[in-house]
Amino acid sequence: MHHDLLPQRDPYLSRFETWIDDKLRALPAEVAKPVEHFAKWHHLRRIRAMATPDSTARGPVHAAKQEITETIKFLYWLWQTHQRTASTSTQQDVDTWLSTGPTTRKAIRTFFVFAKKSGTNTRVEIGHYKAKSRPAITQDERLAWLREMLTGTSESLPYRVAGILLLLYAQPLVRVAALRSDTISVNDTTGTLSITLGTHPVPVPQPFAELLTQHLQNRPNLRTGSGTDSPWLFPGTRTGQHLHPNTIMDRLRSLGLELRGARNTGLDEHLALAPPPLVADALGYSHQVAFLHSEAAGEPWTRYADLKSNRSVRQP
Repeated sequence: MHHDLLPQRDPYLSRFETWIDDKLRALPAEVAKPVEHFAKWHHLRRIRAMATPDSTARGPVHAAKQEITETIKFLYWLWQTHQRTASTSTQQDVDTWLSTGPTTRKAIRTFFVFAKKSGTNTRVEIGHYKAKSRPAITQDERLAWLREMLTGTSESLPYRVAGILLLLYAQPLVRVAALRSDTISVNDTTGTLSITLGTHPVPVPQPFAELLTQHLQNRPNLRTGSGTDSPWLFPGTRTGQHLHPNTIMDRLRSLGLELRGARNTGLDEHLALAPPPLVADALGYSHQVAFLHSEAAGEPWTRYADLKSNRSVRQP
């Protein structure tokens, strides 16, 4: 596939198809039928449409598995306890299930949204789940971690670069692992580095620019089949694939870095300096996500659009 001898096929997608069949095999028909409809007509069709050689299905497949698994648990309980199915489930059934277990049960919401659209069950309503806490580290901790990644010896160069992309640019490690080397560009006149994470390149400051250049010149795993023409910033050990995100996550967690907290604090610092739309475009976030983070961080940018709109209306 890497050398175009075979058509591209996402490994996560192919394994997901097998996983669905394995999950359905042991279920009673009353549970298996609605789950199969949900898994194949909602998740599998959507993931097939979005899977491309440049966009791995890992994240969507992982989320889909969680939702399908929680749906199976609920429908199996419903059938075994009340002899009711997805189409005869009541609001009380769902409320009881959600209130007597962990928050992961909220994942059945997508199933009932799909059931309503398909006409299977139009009676049940489940609101969006809102997390009660938002992990974060202090700015001093973030700066200390940046110093460690830039100058320390606790990790090898590739994982230090990945950690800096998380801390400096608030990049999720799933996205970091899938970065291509051509996202890095050099200005022919000034020699300065830029990296494209969103809609336009953003500057890479020193001393990270020097560290990133060293990494580009000495990328690991180039002798595992991909060769020096590997497009990935972090080539994996398998031919044509980038480094698995879990590998980076495990290495950085082993150092004691709180990954979500580091990303949230990094994003908060950017939002403290610029409006959410500008931060979103620069770092590759949606505007909606940027505004939600801005609101959670208590930044005044969330009111900027309304204030500007009201002022323009009052002007003659």
